[in-house]
Amino acid sequence: MKRYRVDPDSKVDLDDWDAEETSAYDGDKDDGEDWLDELTDELEVLQELLYAEHKHKVLVVLQAMDTGGKDGVIRHVFEGVNPVGVRVASFKVPTPIELDHDYLWRVHQQTPGRGEIVIFNRSHYEDVLVVRVHELVSEEVWKKRYDQINEFERTLAEEGTLILKFFLHITKKEQKERLEARLEDPTKQWKFAVGDLDERKLWPQYQKAYEDVLSRTSTKWAPWYVVPSNRKWYRNLVIATIMVEALKKLKMEYPKPKDDLTGIVIE
Repeated sequence: MKRYRVDPDSKVDLDDWDAEETSAYDGDKDDGEDWLDELTDELEVLQELLYAEHKHKVLVVLQAMDTGGKDGVIRHVFEGVNPVGVRVASFKVPTPIELDHDYLWRVHQQTPGRGEIVIFNRSHYEDVLVVRVHELVSEEVWKKRYDQINEFERTLAEEGTLILKFFLHITKKEQKERLEARLEDPTKQWKFAVGDLDERKLWPQYQKAYEDVLSRTSTKWAPWYVVPSNRKWYRNLVIATIMVEALKKLKMEYPKPKDDLTGIVIE
């Protein structure tokens, strides 16, 4: 999975990252989905161990263009985890109260506690993506935010948070097909907004903004992974694999029982 990790201080050009490729896996889609089932079973056990040990914190950041598959990742990769120890935080347009504070204020409140996995469905990176593309603040303001975000994430990491950030990389052609599928399917039309087409017109600006995010904010303590996401099954497989590998490296252990259980008989 190292092939998808963005090296710190590297210059990212998304044209160099193939959204179609499936090179880390030799099998077909059916085999891949079987493997995903095994990985999600393993993730379920690791998440329960994380919750029981109550030591580490895990933050998962999902970013993508519209239709990139953030909801699909949450649904398929994390389907078996215990909801007691996992939650999803979504960041919509800031409220008036949130706008009265710094842009990271609302984000910090959603970061994980000990034993918890929190999944950011969009995140603080919107403040150097949407805010930048739509010129909601000046360039002088948003340019400072890369370093601010890096230091924010460094603080979280030094306080015991494992941070994994995934950019779900799709092509403009794939986005077109997914938007058309939403229009044609009555059960998915609720997901379609006319405003999505306006955002699509800004594809080049968003690609440039994402390239700068990936180049400026992939760090040793909070790495970015560019996940090929045109093939949904492969996207899920990559993320599940990275999650399982990362959690295993924490070398977690179940806590000792609070009481001496020697000789206890349950009648």
